[in-house]
Amino acid sequence: MITLEIESNSVPDLTLIDLPGIARVATDDQPLDIEKQIKDLIEKFIKRQETISLVVVPANIDIATTEALKMASKVDPNGQRTLGILTKPDLVDKGAEDMIVSTVSNLVIPLKKGYMMVKCRGQQDINANLSLTKALQSERDFFEQHSHFKVFLEEGKATVPFLAERLTKELVEHIGRSLPQLQKQTEDKFESTAKELRNLGDGVPLEENEKNNFLIKKINEFNQVLSDVMRAEEDTKNSDSKVFSRIRTEFGDWQTHLDTASKKVEENLRDEVEEYTKISRGKELPGFVNYRTFESIVKKHVEELEEPAIKVLAVTTDIVHSCLNNIASNNFEAFPNLLRASKEPIEDLREREYEQAKKKLQAQFKMERIVYCQDGLYSWKLEYVKRNFSAKVVNADVREMAQHLKAYFKVISERLANQVPLIIQYHVLHQYLSRLQMAMLTLIGTKNAEKLIREDVDVARRRKLLEGRLGRLKKAQQILSKFVQSKMHQDKQETCI
Repeated sequence: MITLEIESNSVPDLTLIDLPGIARVATDDQPLDIEKQIKDLIEKFIKRQETISLVVVPANIDIATTEALKMASKVDPNGQRTLGILTKPDLVDKGAEDMIVSTVSNLVIPLKKGYMMVKCRGQQDINANLSLTKALQSERDFFEQHSHFKVFLEEGKATVPFLAERLTKELVEHIGRSLPQLQKQTEDKFESTAKELRNLGDGVPLEENEKNNFLIKKINEFNQVLSDVMRAEEDTKNSDSKVFSRIRTEFGDWQTHLDTASKKVEENLRDEVEEYTKISRGKELPGFVNYRTFESIVKKHVEELEEPAIKVLAVTTDIVHSCLNNIASNNFEAFPNLLRASKEPIEDLREREYEQAKKKLQAQFKMERIVYCQDGLYSWKLEYVKRNFSAKVVNADVREMAQHLKAYFKVISERLANQVPLIIQYHVLHQYLSRLQMAMLTLIGTKNAEKLIREDVDVARRRKLLEGRLGRLKKAQQILSKFVQSKMHQDKQETCI
């Protein structure tokens, strides 16, 4: 894009964007998709509701076949923002003038804003260094002397000066209609810019004695977010959900896995018990539970639950670790040294707390292989199972064993459903975050304090850019507010009249 600014007291207040003509065939070193590229570029500008599209068409061709008019009607179907401009009236064939008159009179392809006609300098005039002043006079003479087109001059629909006047008027009216929308866009842009500036912070203070206080402030803000995460009270504006909400989902899946495992045990219980009793049964009569068989079945299924529990630990650790990296990036984005300093304990403590939790889970499952439950609790569970036992089991051995196993698996499921999440929470959430807070506090008062808060050059440049933009947007808000109030007052007066 080439931008040219012209300042003068004698020119209209306009912003004119001269878009390229539509090329259909690539020439020389042009890309093969040149037509698509140009059309995409044109559409990017003409689809904006705040712009007025000028469809420039030579008067000596059929306007109905014009690609530019077709593109304009696509983004402005009612023609509210489209003005037709016919050029080269001196090239119109004799006898075709009436068709041109009908077109400019808005009778052929109607547009809300209608049409205008201009006659610009030709290549011969440019080669002859014909001045703009003489060119404008030549244009006026042409329309005054033309038997068919002079009516357009009388109606103010011909010549470049009338076009400039018309465009200025159209633009003012269009801006007036767009003011509320522009005001809303400006307010939204102001808010987003202010938010981005707040995220960057105020920058590092210049005073030496203030720099350590600044570091303390940054670390305290970081640690406060960690405390909020531990309490499940963190701000979720920059994330889909709270960390604990995602962890709770994993714990819920663990509960579902336990329930599924219990059902699977019940489904395979008959075959499993019959197999064990066939091998282990002594001279006891049917209906007497073989305790070693009972223990063997329990231990086998407890072992099968250990790996899924470790998997829950791994997934939960990844969730918390990812969250901490995001928090560090959001809080220390402008300070690469401080960000690196925070990443080190984030990685080290992750490994440490994961291993600690894994050891406790493994110890928990070792303890679960020691088959135990309080007598009163187990008796109550067994009574409940016997009252509600509905499996059609004929063999007394199988029925008795099935009831005992079902009662004990209820005890195990309830115990592990809570104990596994508690161990994981304690280490990969509370201990992990608490130790990270302590590690961050040790950075305060070190010799590297000044280096830690050394700001990224790009961030400082970005802050300056945003501050400038915020000032311009604030000024724009004030100006737009005055215009909107003035227009509302004007509309009210017109309504009264």
